[in-house]
Amino acid sequence: MDTKVFYNEIRQNEVRMSASILVAEAVWKDIESTCSVSNDQLSILLFLFGKNFERATRIVDQRGVKRISGEPSGRFIFQVVGESRRKEEYFCFAECYCACYSFFYDIVNRGEQLCCKHQLAARLAASLGTCIEVKVSDEKLALLLSKL
Repeated sequence: MDTKVFYNEIRQNEVRMSASILVAEAVWKDIESTCSVSNDQLSILLFLFGKNFERATRIVDQRGVKRISGEPSGRFIFQVVGESRRKEEYFCFAECYCACYSFFYDIVNRGEQLCCKHQLAARLAASLGTCIEVKVSDEKLALLLSKL
């Protein structure tokens, strides 16, 4: 394959992903402002994120998202269960990181997805206000983060 064609394809993919992220951000902000989600918003997010969003809704429905907040700073990280329910739990930042295998394989290495189901579940639960809130000391949160 010609190098110029290869880089052109990469650039086109980046533009599509950027547009998708902008649309998703607008939808997330609407959901956050009302703490509810409409069928139209669900349809848009499903179109943008596909099967990962569908799986994320199941995680949120099962109350599988914890928001672990440090006090007094208010810094936080999400702990999200895997699909097998309590067997595995992943720490993530909704917008930029997840400790799951899919994040590194599908998102970082292959660039095929915008984010993993755990990130989507964290974002949806936070937007709807349905996270299980866990308060810890800043020291305990720092220790948790140091293990990532």
